[in-house]
Amino acid sequence: MLKLLYQRLEEVLKIKKFDTAIIGAGPIGLFCASFAHLHGLKTVTFEALKEIGGQPKLLYPFKEIFDIPVFGKISGRELTDHLVDSAKDKTTFQLNHRVTSIEKNDQEFIIDNDFQVKSIIIATGTGSFSPKKFPLKMDETIEKRVHYFVKDPSHFAEKSIGVFGGGDSALDWALELAKQPGTKINLIHRRADFRGLESTLQELKYLKNVQVLTPYLPKTIAIRNNQLDIGLKQVGQTELLQKQFDQIIVAYGFRANNSIVRKWGVDLEDGHIKVSREMETNIPGIYAIGDVAAYPGKVPVIGLGFGEAQIAVTAIMRALFPEKTLTIHSTSI
Repeated sequence: MLKLLYQRLEEVLKIKKFDTAIIGAGPIGLFCASFAHLHGLKTVTFEALKEIGGQPKLLYPFKEIFDIPVFGKISGRELTDHLVDSAKDKTTFQLNHRVTSIEKNDQEFIIDNDFQVKSIIIATGTGSFSPKKFPLKMDETIEKRVHYFVKDPSHFAEKSIGVFGGGDSALDWALELAKQPGTKINLIHRRADFRGLESTLQELKYLKNVQVLTPYLPKTIAIRNNQLDIGLKQVGQTELLQKQFDQIIVAYGFRANNSIVRKWGVDLEDGHIKVSREMETNIPGIYAIGDVAAYPGKVPVIGLGFGEAQIAVTAIMRALFPEKTLTIHSTSI
């Protein structure tokens, strides 16, 4: 009996305590961590991926974003860099950590049996995301030449590149890679019309090192003469067009999943969490902000998510410290 008490005491002593846990280290989660620190909240920020930044950093780092206050335009990478720089010393990051369990314990929450927090802010965006794969059977040698993210465009210099897809990510990646010295780009889409910005498509069509192929579907893939040899079938035709590439970029989109929140007891509807005017979920003390949150009149833009973070943090401060005079405007903090 005494031994069990000692073991329990050790477990209690090892548990890490914070005022607030932020789940998700995308743009909204990062800003939330900075704003929470501004109000004196001790936070831990969980991120399922190995690095912070979320979708703007991984999916569209080169895309120009025009709806961020103060900035006329800013790329996904630049926005992420600003937010990371602001938050890096203001929260405890737990990377490569997918939250699996949240249990209510009196007035506090226990996360994964290792963290004790007084409140939780869910900022998971559209949820965990994985790329839609290239629809051909490939061995390991071929797969090494197939990419679903572009982290460093310079790695593709002096190469022949195939970019598959018709959305903004495909167009943005093709445009960025076309700027690298010595690159030859083929943009391949299964439809004649693109979903991405028409202005970006027109810019690509004017570039001498870019060829746009539509409507084509990939049908065969193999390595010949140290290149990927891909057979493309034009819609409505039978013959294959053989194209050779050093590397290919696949931008067919991503599958997102937020179903994990149901295991936490949070109500989920059509992939979103319904919240109150204070961004609180059906569980008191748990809030949701950003793309994962839903309410009448919601507009899914990053700028609005920043405001939602401020609302949630303010609500948490009022709940945890009702005796404290809360300064709302940062200019007077």
